[in-house]
Amino acid sequence: MDEHKVRLEISELSKSYETKEGRFQAVEKIDLKVYDNEFLVLLGPGNCGKTVLLNMIAGLEQPTSGEIRLDGSVIQGSDRRIGMVFQKLALMPWKTVMQNTEIGPKFRGVKKEERRKKAQSYIDLVGLNGFEKAYPAQLSGGMKQRVGIARAYTNDPEILLMDEPFGALDAQTRFVMEQEVQRIWEQEKRTIIFVTNNIEEACFLGDRIVLFSECPARMKEIYVNDLKRPRDVISQEFLKLRAMISDNTDLAL
Repeated sequence: MDEHKVRLEISELSKSYETKEGRFQAVEKIDLKVYDNEFLVLLGPGNCGKTVLLNMIAGLEQPTSGEIRLDGSVIQGSDRRIGMVFQKLALMPWKTVMQNTEIGPKFRGVKKEERRKKAQSYIDLVGLNGFEKAYPAQLSGGMKQRVGIARAYTNDPEILLMDEPFGALDAQTRFVMEQEVQRIWEQEKRTIIFVTNNIEEACFLGDRIVLFSECPARMKEIYVNDLKRPRDVISQEFLKLRAMISDNTDLAL
């Protein structure tokens, strides 16, 4: 993480919705700087507004007030420099691993040989070599998530957003995928903003951990996590950080 280079700056960001019951506030006055090559974790209770914040960064939703700047310029709508991995993957069931992975460059008109070469490099990186011709129905949950990560990286984003990507996985697969995404991040060194409601996952992955209140999402605390990687989840230092964050949460996560 290069703390001297700010990649993304969020200023006074809020989001509300008009409902039959009146105005619903989802996100309230977020001020946050995200640094180059940082692994930033957004942590908070379920349904607190973390995903709404991530969607605004991705350009999928527009803020009610405030702004988001990427490299100093205000983001308006989606930006190809920002990629996203969703919890519920939208893999096309009639397309193979290779076809799903290369779909972004294909839509942009990149020649087949070039896009397949790039897609193959990321299929290899996420550990799916040999599964290029497999269809989603033939893959496990963890393997599908690997396809989603490879697809996102093949679009060559400068910032990668990950919205609780391992929430639906069993505990063992989840830990394996946490190790894998950390390995890929250490190799690629791109900025990642990762949403979770799991404190242990946040402590394992994050350079910094931003703790949010229950809805509407407000920033409660930012924790700098300088524990050496790979992190030992049963070390005294890890457990101390986990307990500190747990004691400051609005709800049990």
